[in-house]
Amino acid sequence: MDPITFSIIRHRLYRVVDEAVITLKHVSGSAITNEGHDLMVSLYRADGALLMGGVGFLHHLTSAAEACKSIIRRFEGRINEDDIFLLNDPYTAALHTSDVYLVSPIHHQGNLVAWSACFVHVYDIGAANPGGFSPESVDIFTEGFSSPGIRLVDGGELNQDVMDTLLNMVRSPEMVALDMRSMIACNNVAKDRMLALIEKYGYETVDEACGTLIDQSEKLLRERLRELPDGTWQSRQYLQAKDETYKVVLSMTKSGDELTFDFTGSSPQSRYAVNCSRWASLGGLFAPLFPLLCYDITWNEGVVRPVKMIAPEGSIVNCTRPAPVSVATVGAIQSVNNAACSTIGKMLESSEKYVEEATAVWHANHFAVFMFGRNQKGGEAIGIFTETFAGAGGARTYSDGVDVGGEIPNPISRMANVETVESTFPIRYLFRRRMIDSGGAGEYRGGMGMEFAVMQHDSPDGGLDYVVSGKGVDFPMSEGLSGGYPGAPNDYIWVHNNQVVDDGKNVDFHFARSLDELPGEKETVPWGVYPLKGDDCLYIRWNGGGGYGDPLDRDPEAVRRDIVEGVVSAEAAHDVYGIVLAGADVDTAATADRRKALIEDRISQEAAE
Repeated sequence: MDPITFSIIRHRLYRVVDEAVITLKHVSGSAITNEGHDLMVSLYRADGALLMGGVGFLHHLTSAAEACKSIIRRFEGRINEDDIFLLNDPYTAALHTSDVYLVSPIHHQGNLVAWSACFVHVYDIGAANPGGFSPESVDIFTEGFSSPGIRLVDGGELNQDVMDTLLNMVRSPEMVALDMRSMIACNNVAKDRMLALIEKYGYETVDEACGTLIDQSEKLLRERLRELPDGTWQSRQYLQAKDETYKVVLSMTKSGDELTFDFTGSSPQSRYAVNCSRWASLGGLFAPLFPLLCYDITWNEGVVRPVKMIAPEGSIVNCTRPAPVSVATVGAIQSVNNAACSTIGKMLESSEKYVEEATAVWHANHFAVFMFGRNQKGGEAIGIFTETFAGAGGARTYSDGVDVGGEIPNPISRMANVETVESTFPIRYLFRRRMIDSGGAGEYRGGMGMEFAVMQHDSPDGGLDYVVSGKGVDFPMSEGLSGGYPGAPNDYIWVHNNQVVDDGKNVDFHFARSLDELPGEKETVPWGVYPLKGDDCLYIRWNGGGGYGDPLDRDPEAVRRDIVEGVVSAEAAHDVYGIVLAGADVDTAATADRRKALIEDRISQEAAE
């Protein structure tokens, strides 16, 4: 078709998605949506194929496509104009029950021509634990309400009985209702803008442009794959749930213009909620693939076609019903993200043309800490610490990773201001800052993660409670690249302020600036439900990005700057980077000797093994 018209329509489709995202954020009252950007909006073809992937968590682009296709199958012959359907069953399409999809058919002159779809992590889902991440759940039946597809809006009219039923099963019906209405508004805007586009250019022209766009994406990705070397690259991720350890094993094979992701060898499904379904794993591998291989290609069905996934049924990456999956997004799914990011990075680094596109693994271990209880105003409050969305950038082949630089699977993730959290929950931050030595060491180091500590403040009940879930604290997960070290692991510490002084009062730590300055017994709490009461504190740190290259090849002056800026300790500079300081300056001769000694020590260790 005419290239000018095609380009105009393509950019109008981008704007349709952008306006719908803005609507979703403005209507939602949840910090996880409008601050953390735990959301997604996309457009789909009449058959449910992905047409225009939007920003937010990219795992959902392919899962929402399956949600549209599932609704088409389930409601065949009964899909009407101005309907909106709800779907959040993980064994049908969703990632976990908390991620509720609303999918809306778009009709033109009585014909179904497209779909819009969006999701948010709803405020509460009625699971065993508040907020949706439910570490105490033993099966899908205790993870909140779930639907394989239900008509929420019928011909433009809200099915109030359906809405009332859903709200009757959650802890904060007002906030969940606002989540639902924000998604309805989002879909309405997407539909209106899409129909305006069709009215201006005609359905046939827009439909041709949409088909051409998908074909173009497939053509461009296949051309890129043919430019990359054939081969197989591997990655292995470990994760924990309570007392058990699991692994996600990936072999990625690139042959010609096709990619195969094979998860054979991954652990059997868990009795805990870290599992994910097949559709979740597919979305998990595409989340890094879209930005790493298709940064200049429209994300749509054309990108999906050259990719194949093998995920053994009954494994942690393709569990069978009724296995629990509520922790999937910060469990097995993120391990799939990491493994795919690592193997794609290794492939890109093998190419002279694309070596600068390679990256070590970014923020590899989300923490999911949900607070719940009465706030300082006496109302019920449930919410996540959005710091987990702040992330940490992985090192590149030519530069350090970005400190607190977000994450690959969500290009727009961010954290809320301290003041936003303190105004919503009865807590006070003691500190929040970059975590020293958290970035993976390397010739180029990984970006820093962060650490923070909070305590209850002005709570009518003397405190509140919180739910912790994730992938544990024992394994570093932000893999390095080409000899780069991984980022430091997460940690969650309950500080029992039980130290007393002569007058019988607790030690005053209200101006503590580090974990070491917090008095009392320190208990690691990586999984479960815990109180934050009295003068106790909760300390959390999260991983930095992976490093690139041998740390002994890092410019000594760069290490010195890192020490001055407080992101690398003097001990790590000496022990890991082999840097010797003379006062505030690098001792060049002593550094050369130190690095030589470290290399010799490596050789002797390898010989002993």
